Amino acid sequence: MAPRTADREAVYFPRLAAERLDIALCRASAAVARTAEARADETGIGVGQHLVLKMLAEVGPCSQRVLSDELRIDRSVMVGICDSLERAGHVRRERDAGDRRAYAVTLTDSGRALLDRAEEGVPAFLDDTFGQLTPAEREQLSTLLGKLLRTSR
Repeated sequence: MAPRTADREAVYFPRLAAERLDIALCRASAAVARTAEARADETGIGVGQHLVLKMLAEVGPCSQRVLSDELRIDRSVMVGICDSLERAGHVRRERDAGDRRAYAVTLTDSGRALLDRAEEGVPAFLDDTFGQLTPAEREQLSTLLGKLLRTSR
């Protein structure tokens, strides 16, 4: 008797993922992104907005181009993220002292407060998302992904 279709499908993807690391990584990335977006909906701050606020808090005022390049967010998407953050009062755009043609995006007190609230949920999100990995496996995954990201610019 041939295995049922559902049974064949349940064993195919794990085998495919083992053979094709690119496919496994794409699927894992999509699953994490869906979970992150769902969590973002709960907190009221999108993933892109969170990343922008976090970078501004850590490195200070930046141009949209630098934010886009460093966070690997398409420049047209970055405009929308900065527009929405500016409308809400979480960032402001000011002339860049180093390049009068450019604007620097600066974090406001409101943006810092929003970031603090969003950051409170990060540990639980990471535990929920990567709970099947041991702390050593998480560290190893982080190291390996860091290597891939440094070489894939």
